[in-house]
Amino acid sequence: MIVLGIDPGLASTGWALVARSGSSLRVLASGTLKTSPRTPHAERLHALFHGLSQVIAEHDVAGAAVESWFIHPVSKAAMGMAEARGALLVAIANAGLEVVEYPPTEIKLAVTGSGRADKDQVRAMVTRLAKHEAPSDHAADAIAAAICFLHREPLRAAIRKAQ
Repeated sequence: MIVLGIDPGLASTGWALVARSGSSLRVLASGTLKTSPRTPHAERLHALFHGLSQVIAEHDVAGAAVESWFIHPVSKAAMGMAEARGALLVAIANAGLEVVEYPPTEIKLAVTGSGRADKDQVRAMVTRLAKHEAPSDHAADAIAAAICFLHREPLRAAIRKAQ
């Protein structure tokens, strides 16, 4: 199973494709989609949509994990984050993928054992679990989101079967 992990942001969106085979995890690809504040806003959102759509089209992705909304202290940054998440979620939905949203604390808990882990702890555990050095903190967070999805999948499958 290949899962797409997303750490959304308007300036930098981390993405990662993580495969699980038995109990082993493997990062197939990871990176960051970047947009410039000098670019018109609508074009930035389009670039995120298009970039993620390309990543999805190039791989046999089964589902996607997206870091969910958190309260941002700066309302302008919060609006940009919300709009970026919207563009990314539309790209995922356009591909017909199941998407699961996880709060940052749940992703951190799934990867490090603590919902209060800092970025360095998340990055270190991602490197250890997936045997992959992420190219950026955003990509490491995306890998962590995909790992969270994969760890939680057996429970989601059991719930689907019971329904």
